[in-house]
Amino acid sequence: MTFRLVLLALVAVMAGGTIGCVSTPGGNRVGVPGVRDKIVSRYERPLDQILNSAREVLSRNGTVTNDDVVTNTLTARIDKRTVYVTVKEVEPLVTEVTVQVRTSRGTGDLTVASEIDKQIALGLVLPQN
Repeated sequence: MTFRLVLLALVAVMAGGTIGCVSTPGGNRVGVPGVRDKIVSRYERPLDQILNSAREVLSRNGTVTNDDVVTNTLTARIDKRTVYVTVKEVEPLVTEVTVQVRTSRGTGDLTVASEIDKQIALGLVLPQN
């Protein structure tokens, strides 16, 4: 009986330790904390060029669900994942891009985040059709 209670308490602590809140540009969400889920890059390009490239990449790979022009944040759904792209100007010609990807289970997906970041960078180099 005591062993079962200890085992039940251990399982409850383990389950509670894996679920928590994760900060996203859209606010705090339920998820698994401590998992790396974002890529931060800086480019020597104006903010408008990077936003246009990010819009193109997100619409090509999935569905853009939110385009906030006040905070320069884009939200999209790609393969049951929520993708957040935040663009901010650090210096007059240096812009920082943060790509954060969370799965439907609340874990981070660094592979998709790096792929989206790479496509945004390639959209800045390649000519637009």
